[in-house]
Amino acid sequence: MLGLHRIGLPWNRVEPPSQYARANSARVGLAKQGYADAMSEVNAEAPLGPAQRRIVETLKRVGSATTASLAEVLGVTTQAVRPPLAELSQRGFVKAAPIATGTPGRPPLGWVLSDAAFELFADRHGDLSVELIDAVREVLGTEALDQVLEERDRNQITAFEAELPVGADVATRVQVLAQVRTRHGYMADVTNVGTELVLTEHHCPVWAAAEACRGLCVNELKMFRSVIGPDASVQRTKHMLSGDRRCEYRITLQ
Repeated sequence: MLGLHRIGLPWNRVEPPSQYARANSARVGLAKQGYADAMSEVNAEAPLGPAQRRIVETLKRVGSATTASLAEVLGVTTQAVRPPLAELSQRGFVKAAPIATGTPGRPPLGWVLSDAAFELFADRHGDLSVELIDAVREVLGTEALDQVLEERDRNQITAFEAELPVGADVATRVQVLAQVRTRHGYMADVTNVGTELVLTEHHCPVWAAAEACRGLCVNELKMFRSVIGPDASVQRTKHMLSGDRRCEYRITLQ
């Protein structure tokens, strides 16, 4: 597997999930895998242990990994990672799947998250958001809803600009944007691909609201272009609502 980096955290140290989300910054160039279709109700309501939490959050970031790759990333042995993986599989949070390597031969069998695992991450009160969106659209109309979204964007842009150092260049703006989005639950990171920057959001904490109002995604792209500035172009190349596992934005200097 390519691009694996160990995460230097004790395997069984009990930490709040949010601290793990900040700590698990490994970015692995593994092939994209779709979410599994199978779901299980076995102990689905039981909380995750620290080892299981780290596995789930690592798979959320990398997409897919073999047992050996997970052990390397997490800094433990394959024997240590197998029991929590087996329980996650039994509870329907992960599923075995072949991993594309780009080389001839049968692909190795690895692990991906299931649809059920989506519920383990921040949801930002999706039900309430959807109800409010529907209510505004029904009572005040689509034009009023658009105005509400535009006001939300203006507030986000103002808050973002307040965090930028004076004279921030494009790279700094993109990095700060990723930090802000991560605080809001999007698990964002930035990578360099040739002469481009790629901003990736591994999670959508407003998924339900975005499904109910596609204007959120349209405005999000506009907001990114505004905060990154006129010195770069921003294109969305992957989109969760279009079936991708993550949202991805390519930033190219003009």
